[in-house]
Amino acid sequence: MSPTREEIEAGQAVYTQKLLAVYDLLVLGLSNRFIWRCPTPRLLAHYDRHVSGNHLDVGVGTGYFLDRCRFPAERPRVALMDMNPNALDHAARRIARYAPETYRRNVLAEIGVDGAPFDSVGVNYLLHCLPGDMTSTARAFDYLRPLMKPGAVVFGSTLLPGGVARGWAARRLMAFYNAKGVFSNETDDLETLTRELTARFHDVSIEVVGCGALFSGRL
Repeated sequence: MSPTREEIEAGQAVYTQKLLAVYDLLVLGLSNRFIWRCPTPRLLAHYDRHVSGNHLDVGVGTGYFLDRCRFPAERPRVALMDMNPNALDHAARRIARYAPETYRRNVLAEIGVDGAPFDSVGVNYLLHCLPGDMTSTARAFDYLRPLMKPGAVVFGSTLLPGGVARGWAARRLMAFYNAKGVFSNETDDLETLTRELTARFHDVSIEVVGCGALFSGRL
């Protein structure tokens, strides 16, 4: 059964303006390093490796990675996609120098955007926030594929409870976030992520860093 719009909105409603103001410190600074054991510089390097000059970012957070990554073009085309207007506004202001396109869309339904398809699509820390099991959340890739050029790369990361090593703090915090509806990844695992990606893309690569799975694949 597909998640409802209300369930999808509940997973991203936590991203208020107040939270976004401290997100970089709490999540990218503290949780990534000390709890998830997936350091933010490692995620930034993943962006640097895969981002193109014609890029769509889905689940934009604060725009941290787009602000700091090295685009292979002086004037890249950058588009932002999220259901949360606070996140869209925050990220758009942060990277205003790129004049980003913004789209408020549900990635678990058919998506339409203005303009040409993209050479890269980033989905960083998105999947574990989408409602449903990983078989359901992976459908986001099906809706994103029409927005990608042939040969385009999709890349990102997700936090997993299965198939990775988790410490006590990671288990407790992940359980808390699932109970609050911020995460929906209780049954996610590395094997399922691998299967869902390889069913849709080629040249799939997955690297486990702490609780994080950093992945990429080409259309």
